[in-house]
Amino acid sequence: MGNFVKHLIENYGTIGLLLVIFLESGILPAPLPGDSLLFLAGFYSSTKAGSDLPHLNLATVVIGSIVVAIAGAQIGYLIGVRFGTRLFTEDAKIFKLKYLHQSHDFFERRGPAAVVLARFVPFVRTIVPMLAGASTMRARAFTFANVLGAVIWAGGISLLGYFLGDHISESLVEPVTALIVLLSLIPPFLEFRKHQREQRAQHTES
Repeated sequence: MGNFVKHLIENYGTIGLLLVIFLESGILPAPLPGDSLLFLAGFYSSTKAGSDLPHLNLATVVIGSIVVAIAGAQIGYLIGVRFGTRLFTEDAKIFKLKYLHQSHDFFERRGPAAVVLARFVPFVRTIVPMLAGASTMRARAFTFANVLGAVIWAGGISLLGYFLGDHISESLVEPVTALIVLLSLIPPFLEFRKHQREQRAQHTES
């Protein structure tokens, strides 16, 4: 995956980055390397123009990533609203009907926070907008959470790559990216554990 990310940035630059972030934010249900791309794009924004390493424009990377992340998730939400009942079926491999029922209850309890946290979980961030739309989550609440999550995720990770660019070598980019991904999974993991405890408590009471 690391070689793919590097190849994409080196050969397609900001356009490749923005396309992947757009697709991963709610259009294509696949585990794309958004976290690695954002961090590496930020890292390459810290390089000097004319050096052996690629050089990207920081403002374009940060603002562009946030914009396409918001747009991709909003489109995913609208797909869920428009085609949700037909998209989720009992025998589907990805869009199972039981996920739709579970997500409706989850969004009712957690609301916008679930959309923000989902940004930091590969693959989950792709299907959550569709689930939110199909689960009839209010458009205003989703949009607020979508914008907030995009700013924190896309803007935060790319800026982190930029600020760490002066302190790490290219050989350390991949290990540092992996560490960032692991750390970003902590809040969703804690939320999942909390959800499990609540379910066990409900079963005990019943």
